[in-house]
Formats: sequence, structure tokens, C-alpha cells
Amino acid sequence: MKLPKIMKRYCPYCKKHTEHKVGQTKKRSPRSMTYGSKLRAKRRGVARGMGNRGRYSKPAISKFKMTGKKMSKKTDLRYECKECKKMHMQKKGFRAKKVEFK
Repeated sequence: MKLPKIMKRYCPYCKKHTEHKVGQTKKRSPRSMTYGSKLRAKRRGVARGMGNRGRYSKPAISKFKMTGKKMSKKTDLRYECKECKKMHMQKKGFRAKKVEFK
């Protein structure tokens, strides 16, 4: 998908429509607690008491209706205001295999 390098958008800092420089960053997934850090927390006494903490409440899924990986990642576009030089992100990403700035 081709996008312009400079777009006119609303700047939440200037509170008006200004020109923005468009850039893309690599999408990082939100990292939840790793298995090891959960174990360390358990040893420390954070997770004590009764119950299985919601681990084994359902049987293992044997068949999936939709299998396989998605073909593309969602875009992570950042917009830099030319007046105040502040950067803000887009609210929703869209799926595209390749994003090109012209």
C-alpha cells in the first residue's frame, strides 16, 4: 500500500489541523508475564492459597476451525507534527503486506 510522506492531520497537542510527517515503526506485542516470572512470583508468595488460578478449567482444544497464521501484520504508523514536533500514533492499524511511502 502506498502512503504519502506528509499528511495533513489533526494534532492533539496544537489542537488544530497541521502537516504531519508519516513514519512506520516495528510492531511490538504487549508482553504478559513470562512463565518463569510467574514461578518466581509464586515462590515469593504473591500467588498463594487455593485453586488452580484458571489454568485447567477447560479441556484442551483438539480441533480448530480457523487454523494458520495471518498473512499480514497491522501497521504501526506514527505522525510527527511539523509545528510542535510532537509525535502521536494512529488509533487503529490496518492490515497490509507492505507499506510504502511516496
